[in-house]
Amino acid sequence: MSHRRNPKTKIVIAAAGVVALGGAAILLPNAMASQDKPQAAAPKTLKSGEASDLASQLAEALGEAFGGSYFDSEKGQVIINVVDGDNNNIIQQVSDAGAVPREVDNSWSSLKAAAKTLQADATIPGTAWALDPRTNQVKVTADSTVTDANWDKLTSTVKSLGEGMATVKKSEGTFKPFVDGGDAIFGGGARCSLGFNVTAGDGSPAFLTAGHCGVAAAEWSDSEQGQPIATVDQATFPGAGDFALVKYDDAATQANSVVNVGNGQTVEINQAADAEVGQQVIRMGSTTGLNDGAVTGLDATVNYPEGTVTGLIQTDVCAEPGDSGGPLFTQDGSAIGLTSGGSGDCTVGGETFFQPVTTALEAVGATLGAGGAAGGDEAGAGGAAGEEAGAGGAGAGEEAGGAGDAGAGGAAGAGGEASTPPAEQGGQQQGAGEEAGAGGDANGNGAADQDAQQGAQNGADNGAENNHQ
Repeated sequence: MSHRRNPKTKIVIAAAGVVALGGAAILLPNAMASQDKPQAAAPKTLKSGEASDLASQLAEALGEAFGGSYFDSEKGQVIINVVDGDNNNIIQQVSDAGAVPREVDNSWSSLKAAAKTLQADATIPGTAWALDPRTNQVKVTADSTVTDANWDKLTSTVKSLGEGMATVKKSEGTFKPFVDGGDAIFGGGARCSLGFNVTAGDGSPAFLTAGHCGVAAAEWSDSEQGQPIATVDQATFPGAGDFALVKYDDAATQANSVVNVGNGQTVEINQAADAEVGQQVIRMGSTTGLNDGAVTGLDATVNYPEGTVTGLIQTDVCAEPGDSGGPLFTQDGSAIGLTSGGSGDCTVGGETFFQPVTTALEAVGATLGAGGAAGGDEAGAGGAAGEEAGAGGAGAGEEAGGAGDAGAGGAAGAGGEASTPPAEQGGQQQGAGEEAGAGGDANGNGAADQDAQQGAQNGADNGAENNHQ
C-alpha cells in the first residue's frame, strides 16, 4: 500500500461494505375487507439495496404479522414471510407493495425471543446463532470444541424452544476472529485490515476496522516498520459488535471511499445499508483475495473464546485468518460489513460473520467516505482519486485478534467493551513477532492456537505478494 505524506495526503484504502438502499416507495392502502382473496399484484423486480429498503418498510407496517424477509436474487424479488396468512388485508398489503407474500409459522419477534433464550441459557464458547427467514427458524451452529456436556446443554436448550423454532448443526474448525486482511495496517507488532474510510463526527478523517484490532493496539501504520498514521478513537469487542473508529493523525488526509480489488481495479463505495438474506455479496481480504457468496442470517450472535459478540451478519462467504476487518460489499458499490470471524476456510467452507457497517457508523457517529453517507445516505468524495492501495498489500506481520496473546491489560476481556485506546488503559503492546490478542489473561496468556499461528504466516505470505500488485 502506497502512502505519501503531503500537505494534502491522498489515501485510497479498502472501504468496508455498506449498502445504501434505494428509496422504493411503498403504498400500503387500507384494503377493503373482503371474503375473497384479492388478486395479487405483479411483484417488483428490484436490486438488492432496494429490496432491503422495501423489506424494512413492510416489517414496520405488518408488525406482529411479519415473519422475516429475504431476497430472491435470481428473480430480483423480495419475499415477505407473514404469520397470519388468512388475513386478506395482510396479503394485499404485501402484494401491493411489490413483494411476494409467503405464509410461515413463526413471527420475527418470536424468533428474536428464541435467540434471547439461547443467549441466556446456552452462551457457550464455540457456538453461534442467527435468524434465518428462509427456514423461518433460528439457525444454531456449534464448532468442533462443543462436546459432551456443552453439546447436551445446547441441544436441550434448542429443543426447549419448541418444535420448528430452531435447528442445530456441527461445524468444522473453531469460531475465532479472523485477522489481518484487506489493505494492511500495523500496530504494536499486530497486523490488521483497514475496513473503509469515514469522516468522524468532529469532521476529521478516519477509518473503521474490526474492534478486536482496535483493542489490540492504540496506533496504526500503513507499513510494518512505518511511522503511525492513525490513532484508535473508539473500539468495541467483545459485546455489542466488533468495530473500531481510528482517526488519521494528519487532518489533511483525504479519505476516499473505494475498495481495491486488485490488478489496478477499484470499486467505488457510494452507499451504506443493512444486509438482506439472499443478497449476493463480495468480500476482499489479503489472505484469500476476492470471494463471493450470499447473506444467510441476520442478528447473529457468536460466542468467541474472548466473549460474546452480538448483532452480526452471517454469510456463506469463505474467509481465513488474515482476512479480518476487510470489506463486505456488493458489485454495484454498496458497502455491507466488516469481517469479524468465523470457522472453516476457503477449502472446506464454513461460516463467516460480519459487523454491519450501518450499526458501526451510528455507534461511532461517523459518515462514509469524506463526508458522505451514514446508514444509507450517499457518500461524499469517493472515486479513485489519489494513489491506489494494493489489494491487501501487507508485509510480514503478526496477528491481532481473539486467537493471540494479549499483554497485561492490552485488550478487553470476555464480554467487555473498549471505548478508549489501549495505551490509555495501561496496556502493554506486543513487540514484533508476537501475536496481539483480543483477550488474554492478566499474565499475557491468551488463546493462541495452531490455526491462528498458521493464519498469521499465510496472511504475511499473501500480503507480501499483494504488495507487488
